[in-house]
Amino acid sequence: MSVRKSKKGAPLPASSAGLLRFFEDETKGIKVRPEIVFAVASGLIGISILIKILFPI
Repeated sequence: MSVRKSKKGAPLPASSAGLLRFFEDETKGIKVRPEIVFAVASGLIGISILIKILFPI
């Protein structure tokens, strides 16, 4: 039978309440909705594929 020894000073895992509180903090900078980021990324991917099709090397 083995007994686990706990390490003193080991950090505890983050609780969901701590993560929620972290993401609710206001930060400086540009605020962009996730939908806009997804649309721009999809558009760039589409343009890249279109260029590959129209101008093959």
